[in-house]
Amino acid sequence: MNRPVRIGPRAAAALVLVSLIGVAAFGWPLLADAGSGLAHAQDAPWLFAALLPLLVAVVVATIADQGLDAKAVAMLGVLAAVGAALRPLGAGTAGLEPMFFLMALSGRVLGPGFGFVLGAVTMFASALLTGGVGPWMPFQMLAMGWFALGAGLLPGARRIRGRAELAMLAAYGFAGSFAYGTVMNLQGWVLLQGMGQGISFHPGDPVGANLARFLAYCAATSLGWDLGRAVLTVVLTLLLGGTLLKALRRATRKASFEAPVSFDPGAGSGPHHTTKGT
Repeated sequence: MNRPVRIGPRAAAALVLVSLIGVAAFGWPLLADAGSGLAHAQDAPWLFAALLPLLVAVVVATIADQGLDAKAVAMLGVLAAVGAALRPLGAGTAGLEPMFFLMALSGRVLGPGFGFVLGAVTMFASALLTGGVGPWMPFQMLAMGWFALGAGLLPGARRIRGRAELAMLAAYGFAGSFAYGTVMNLQGWVLLQGMGQGISFHPGDPVGANLARFLAYCAATSLGWDLGRAVLTVVLTLLLGGTLLKALRRATRKASFEAPVSFDPGAGSGPHHTTKGT
């Protein structure tokens, strides 16, 4: 039975490192004093420079831990290209972004390590395709990477199939769509001041007070946008998820993702003939 690619120790270490850097990048303005400048436009190039080699490290570590071949990496490239092409179809229209359901299902099939890389690379390719390159791009790469990684960590990789799996993925897509929007709001919110005492970021204020204003900001500005993204993700997952999951799992079997090797001395012309399971 096909299942997601496990996270080995080296891939886990790389994922923990890149996630810690991401959390620090998103959250440091909350801990900074009023005279720090709070310029994500200045720290974004450094985050991007750190993110790219770490993404490569996750791929290399996953391949080293699991023995995957070039076909697995090629599959990541194909899915990233499809995701990048899907994003412009709904961008700018009530938050409708069809790429989210593809990232959730791909993360479920490919596993958390490859899912993280797929989400980040898809966002990078999408930014190049749409001209959306800016200081927000590395933050989008991290947020989408976490979204796809979470889908790969969902339980029941071997047992849950059919309607139960689709329901679980739809629920995850719904919650994850809001989580993505909330995380990305944090990146932009610290730059927007003077919007009103109840929702503006106040540099140097206690973290609890700023977080309360941040939640009010999310409710006032982006709740409807995130809801559109979440509903579309649920609808696409329930309508197309079963077919896409079968196609992705068939493709991973052909790419020999963790295909077990069995020895059959009676087959072929010699005692060293090997066969791979499907």
